[in-house]
Amino acid sequence: MLNCSSNSAVPGDQKERVAKFSDRVDGVLSNVLKSAVLNKGFAVAGEDGAGGVAGVYALAQCWSTLDAGSCRVCLENATSKARSCAPGEEARAMNAGCFLRYSTTKFYSFPVGRARSSTVRITIAIALLATATTSLVLIGAYVGYRKYSRKKQVHNSLMQLPASVSKSSLYFKYETLEKATNFFHESWKLGQGGAGSVYKGILPNGKVVAIKQLVFNTRQWVDGFFNEVNLINRIQHKNLVKLLGYSIEGPESLLVYEYLPNRSLDLVLFANNAIRVLTWEERLHIIIGTAEGLAYLHGGCGVKIIHRDIKASNILLDENLVAKIADFGLARCIASDKSHLSTGIAGTLGYMAPEYLVRGQLTEKADVYSFGVLALEILSGRKNSVYTQGSSSVLQSVWKHYKSNNLAACIDPALRGEFPILEASNVIQISLLCTQASVELRPSMSGVVEMLHNKDRVVPQPKQPPFLNASVLCDKSSNRSSTCTHAQLSASEVSSSLIGSPQSNSRHMIEPSEHK
Repeated sequence: MLNCSSNSAVPGDQKERVAKFSDRVDGVLSNVLKSAVLNKGFAVAGEDGAGGVAGVYALAQCWSTLDAGSCRVCLENATSKARSCAPGEEARAMNAGCFLRYSTTKFYSFPVGRARSSTVRITIAIALLATATTSLVLIGAYVGYRKYSRKKQVHNSLMQLPASVSKSSLYFKYETLEKATNFFHESWKLGQGGAGSVYKGILPNGKVVAIKQLVFNTRQWVDGFFNEVNLINRIQHKNLVKLLGYSIEGPESLLVYEYLPNRSLDLVLFANNAIRVLTWEERLHIIIGTAEGLAYLHGGCGVKIIHRDIKASNILLDENLVAKIADFGLARCIASDKSHLSTGIAGTLGYMAPEYLVRGQLTEKADVYSFGVLALEILSGRKNSVYTQGSSSVLQSVWKHYKSNNLAACIDPALRGEFPILEASNVIQISLLCTQASVELRPSMSGVVEMLHNKDRVVPQPKQPPFLNASVLCDKSSNRSSTCTHAQLSASEVSSSLIGSPQSNSRHMIEPSEHK
């Protein structure tokens, strides 16, 4: 490494004085090199200023492990580099084995003849360096052991699946699923989620399946695996993705699902190059199917299961565009005698209910809120994520048009006005009702299903939902993040920024982001 001073030792860079200064540097460096080789690897040398040319002072030092010949070679290399810095005021050259410095300032305070004391200093420095290196090695070994122990604990946790599951007919050998996906070839990849990748697979019997690859590295992923296996294995519904099997014996755990050719709703609804445009009847069919699947989870299956991550990418479509809810890694069960769970926040911003986002109180009404946002996305053809300032969220946009009785502006323009006005107005009203800030004002999912099927039932008038907007999020997080999408806010900041929430009357807003 070579470090040259940017300041010149000769003001005005006069050629004659530059040449004299360079000669002085050469002389001093030559002297300090020779002295260091003779004095067991350490020396200082200097020449005071004269004739209008600054003085030069130098120090040379070799590692004590180098013999005289190696020290000379190392310092000669450093000297040739340092000379190139003239007429700079200072130069420092450091190689693996030696150090050389010259300066117009006398930076040392001991005479040339004190080589022995400097040797003692070098010995002490080397001893300290050896101690530090040994400490770093021991710390590294300890950290590596801790990581290995955690990985082993995670593996043991995976191997302790309940006997009723591990002995079931759902179990697949890892090699079977590996071959089914052409060894997880990139061209067979269907999508990428927060927990891993999903691949298309063809089993030995010719059955086409979707295989979810989960790379476990924390206890959280293990819990997610248990959730998916245990929950989906014991519930069956036409609007829930069917679990066909699993594997835990390979380098990553695998879940096998039924293959749905139309893939996820977001790819059909929001893709720029979408092959087809969903008709009004197809959109309503998907909304009703999703509502029926959630109603089943919230009580129709005998237990109360909260999905926690309802969004377009987690709604899959079969060949008849039947909606099927997928990804139960974040799902939680609530006992019948409990009104809510107090849990850490998990899910996708923009779809999380205000009371869950602010206080961590999880009820089935959190899924109702997410469903309401999803339904508005399906109706409007717009994704509820705003990454550019000045844009409004789907909730804000639909509410504005709803209040001004501009129904056509609420519906996806790709439909070209081909939808029943009364039915569309009714579904929009139900969707807005699901996104109310107050939990009490949101209907149950069974109530939503009834309202969607019974066109004669009177739907209560919704109040203004809690809007979300990117601008305030960016402003509040500007000192913590360079992007809006990854900014994190405290609960109090979120609470004070939600319009329509019982905690605040503030007009500030926060915009959702795809952050899990």
